[in-house]
Amino acid sequence: MIIRRFRLSRLIVPFLVTVVAICWLPALAHASSSIGNPSVVLTGRRVLILGDSITQDGRYVTFIDYYLRQLTPAEKSDLISIGLSSETVSGLSEKTHPFPRPCVLERLDRALKAVKPTVVFACYGMNDGIYHPASAERLAAFTSGIHELITRVRASGAQLILFTPTVFDPLPIHDRTAPADAGEFGYGKPFVGYDAVLADYARAELALSEPGVTVIDLHGPLTTALLAQRSRNPSFSFSPDGVHPNDSAHLLIARIILETLGYSLKGQSADAASIEKDPLFALIRDRRELRSEAWLPFVGYIRGETFKSASVTAAEQVATLLQEQIYARPVK
Repeated sequence: MIIRRFRLSRLIVPFLVTVVAICWLPALAHASSSIGNPSVVLTGRRVLILGDSITQDGRYVTFIDYYLRQLTPAEKSDLISIGLSSETVSGLSEKTHPFPRPCVLERLDRALKAVKPTVVFACYGMNDGIYHPASAERLAAFTSGIHELITRVRASGAQLILFTPTVFDPLPIHDRTAPADAGEFGYGKPFVGYDAVLADYARAELALSEPGVTVIDLHGPLTTALLAQRSRNPSFSFSPDGVHPNDSAHLLIARIILETLGYSLKGQSADAASIEKDPLFALIRDRRELRSEAWLPFVGYIRGETFKSASVTAAEQVATLLQEQIYARPVK
C-alpha cells in the first residue's frame, strides 16, 4: 500500500516569515494525569511510535493525540510516529514481494538515538507471517524479533508498549485469497485463513512477561467488534482491502490503546466522522503528518532503496507553531 506523502511546503510556506523567531518548547516535564492515574502517562513524555503501513497511515495516532488534548488540556503531547509500509520485526519477506521487506531492527537504533523517547509503541505482526499459512519457523522469527526489539528499547531506557497485530479479513478480498494448499502466497494472494496466524502472533506477545514491557491486545477486541457488526450486517468489514483499517477501526484502535493504559474516555465522542469535523482535529492531524514525514527519512530506512534526509529542523519549527495553535483552541 502506498501511503500519501505529506507536502511539507503546505505548512512551511505560510510560516516562513515567522519561523526565525520561533523559540523551542522547553523540555517537557513528566506530568501526572488529571484523569485518574493511568498506568502509562503519555502527555509530557516523548513517545516514539513504530509499525508497518497501518502505523504509517497514522490515523490511530492522530485520534490518540486528539483524545489526549481533550483529556489533559493543560499538558502537551509529543508523539513521533514513523511507521513504515511493508515493515516487519521478523526480517521475513515473501518471494512475490517486489523488494525485500524492511525490518524495523535495521533502523531501530538510529530511531532511538535520534528521537530519544521515554516511551516506545510498536505494532508488528501483520506482515510477519508474510501472508502464508501457520509455520513454526515464521512464528519463531517473529518472537525472536520481538525479543530483540525489547532488548534494544530496554537498553535505551525507554518503556516499551507492544500492540498485537490487527485483524486480517478475507471477506472483502475473497476473490484473491488462496487456500492452504496453494503453491504461492503473499500480500497479493494471501492465505484465506491468515487471521489465525495473526491470532497466534497475538497470543505469543500476550504470553510475554518482561520487565518494563506492556502488551496491549488489539487483535482480540477488534475481532470481537468485527463479529458483532457482522452479526447485524454480514458484509461489514473494518478493512476494505482485508488488511488496512478504515477510519472507524483506527478510532477503535486508539480507544483500545488509551483505555488499556488507564485513560477514561467516558463522555468522549466515539464517532470518527464527528471527530474529524472538529477544526482542532485537523490541526492535530496536520502536525502529526508533518512530523511523521520529516522524522521517517531523518532516521533513515531501506525500502527497496535507501532513504535519508539531513534535518528535521524546519519541520519541527512549523510543528511548534501548530502546537501553539492547537493549545490556543478551547477543547470541547
